[in-house]
Amino acid sequence: FTTTALCINLIMAEDIRQDKKANFSALTEHNNNGVTKISGLASNKTGASKKLVIKNFKDRPKLADNYTEDTWLKLRDAVGAIQNSTSIKYNLEELYQAVENLCSYKVSPTLYKQLRQVCEDHVQAQIHQFREYPLHCSLDSLSFLKRMNRCWQDHCRQTIMIRSIFLFLDRTYVLQNSLLPSIWDTGLELFRNHIVSDGAVQKRTVDGILEQIERERNGETVDRSLLRSLLGMLSDLQVYKESFEERFLMETNRLYAAEGQRLMQERDVPEYLHHVARRLEEENDRVISYLDQSTQKPLISNVEKQLLGEHMTAILQKGLSILLDGNRVMELALLYQLFSKVKGGLPTLLQHWRDYIKSFGGEIVGTPEKDKDMVQDLLDFKDKMDNVAQGCFNRNESFINAMKEAFEAFINNRPNKPAELIAKYVDCKLRAGNKEATEEEMERILDKIMIIFRFIHGKDVFEAFYKKDLAKRLLVGKSASVDAEKSMLSKLKHECGAAFTSKLEGMFKDMELSKDVMIQYKQYTQNQSEPSQLELTVNILTMGYWPSYTPMEVHLPPEMVKLQEVFKLFYLGKHSGRKLQWQPTLGHAVLKTEFKEGKKELQVSLFQTLVLLMFNEGEEFSVEEIKSATGIEEGELRRTLQSLACGKARVLNKSPRGKDIEDGDRFNFNNDFRHKLFRIKINQIQMKETVEEQVSTTERVFQDRQYQIDAAVVRIMKMRKTLGHNLLVSELYNQLKFPVKPGDLKKRIESLIDRDYMERDKESPNQYHYVA
Repeated sequence: FTTTALCINLIMAEDIRQDKKANFSALTEHNNNGVTKISGLASNKTGASKKLVIKNFKDRPKLADNYTEDTWLKLRDAVGAIQNSTSIKYNLEELYQAVENLCSYKVSPTLYKQLRQVCEDHVQAQIHQFREYPLHCSLDSLSFLKRMNRCWQDHCRQTIMIRSIFLFLDRTYVLQNSLLPSIWDTGLELFRNHIVSDGAVQKRTVDGILEQIERERNGETVDRSLLRSLLGMLSDLQVYKESFEERFLMETNRLYAAEGQRLMQERDVPEYLHHVARRLEEENDRVISYLDQSTQKPLISNVEKQLLGEHMTAILQKGLSILLDGNRVMELALLYQLFSKVKGGLPTLLQHWRDYIKSFGGEIVGTPEKDKDMVQDLLDFKDKMDNVAQGCFNRNESFINAMKEAFEAFINNRPNKPAELIAKYVDCKLRAGNKEATEEEMERILDKIMIIFRFIHGKDVFEAFYKKDLAKRLLVGKSASVDAEKSMLSKLKHECGAAFTSKLEGMFKDMELSKDVMIQYKQYTQNQSEPSQLELTVNILTMGYWPSYTPMEVHLPPEMVKLQEVFKLFYLGKHSGRKLQWQPTLGHAVLKTEFKEGKKELQVSLFQTLVLLMFNEGEEFSVEEIKSATGIEEGELRRTLQSLACGKARVLNKSPRGKDIEDGDRFNFNNDFRHKLFRIKINQIQMKETVEEQVSTTERVFQDRQYQIDAAVVRIMKMRKTLGHNLLVSELYNQLKFPVKPGDLKKRIESLIDRDYMERDKESPNQYHYVA
């Protein structure tokens, strides 16, 4: 409205200025302005002197007796014409000048009161059309709103026009009296007091607006410009908050509370989340289109509270697992976005996210039937959860930390087994024949495995099984890549420290030293007078670094025994004071064999070699005869015979046929054996773990833990001399790197007391003293 008024003022000012130019000569001619002009001013020659004399006004001109009344009648007629939308009889400039004249003669207070009274009378007359409306008019609420809007628009237009005529009054008298409202404010005040503050009119207006908004919320099209204008009216009249906003928010609460309850029953969670997002977008759009900006915060807060806040737990219980199981990335991102807006939303989501990971991960780890795929399932699950945390949960640190805690919790719910299976998984990936991965892919796989490895408490179990499998890979020559092996070793060293990997590094050193020894041995054998037809390769292993193997005495052929003696003579000649103990378990050989199809080479274990060499001496043997001739332990022999007669490459025939080896079975050489390859590997049996191996490795870990507990107790007591039971247990938990039960600690303490490393206090049984 200000711009319009300004435009009118400028036009008037310009008209007055031009008018003054036009009448200047007339004014000077009549000498009404106190300026005396030298005669002949217009005809003065150039260069002639000019003289201008300014004198004071003489007596102030007096207004005619009836000037004030006549002028007010003119002004009142003009105001009436504006209010009735008829043409004004008088020139606007003349009316403006009349107001200025009246103000100059101190008539301003009267003029202001008269103008206010005229406006008030007119506004009071307008109320009747609205009061009678419900009684005598069958128009619907929309027509009522349109009439109200028309009345408001007319009132604003009229007030602006009236103000432009009475602008001088507004900018002098009203401006100097701070208690008086301006003409525009007076117009607003009158409209508010006589129309909008009327109880019935206000109720009908607000009811109509709320009805239109409800229709729009139900999908109907409404006149937004009408709503914008009416709500703007309430805002300008300063009744928006108490008359409209409170009821509007109450209705919004009621609507969305009912809708939330209904849709939670009818719809699935993804559909419900999209509905909530759409509702929030619609309400924001309403604020932009016609609601006051101050309504946005409480409105959106109410919608979020009724559609989300009241149903957070129900949404998560009903749908989070469905979204995560189905990897519904878009809906998960929407869920996070919506819950982040609600008070307590993210902590609730965080708790359910943690519970989901523990539950799902617990199933992976706690189902023995799925042990074969456990590690791969864990890696896939971790990848999936990482993607959700990164892509859907905005890389929120709380969610990432909760995920780590949940993984650590469920993996350690089943002690030892996950650590064992992770070691075996690494063995599978690092073993020769694993062609599924390039070097870069292998590095990525190892990095992922290390992430899972970090969650494990009993890392000593992993170490034991990893060391056993690494020994097999190195000794049987089944390692896929030395670089990959050393990369894994460096990762373990970085994660667990040098003490953890010192023995593993020692194994690699032994293999390197063995290569050097064999070069020297070959030179040594070349100088012998009787070179052997067999080629011997020996790995010298430091006992402390490698897994402990049960010594097994087998009956080797004389040629092999002779080679062993030659090597022993060579090695002890160079290294006096050392003791050699032969370990046939992981020995392997290449046998040249003739079949009907032709010559083949068989890559076999030492035990398989001993069995096959028997068929150079005879055609058929029983299990008992083979056992007696070779000296192989019965369980190991059965496995060996099974690999030769029941596997893919059947170089022996078994009768009767069958998958298992029985006492009465007999074996003969399969001369009809066929294979597309020249060199055939049958020694994979060496890489397979037996149940006995698995049990002995686990027992060895348990035994090592007992030694570590004993050592830790003695260390602590030696330093403290005297200590209470609870403090000692607390110190032990700080020092030990594997999970242990309080009962196990108590047993080790009792054992140390029995062995006189420490003693109980005579007066206080829970107090211990170190015995030097």
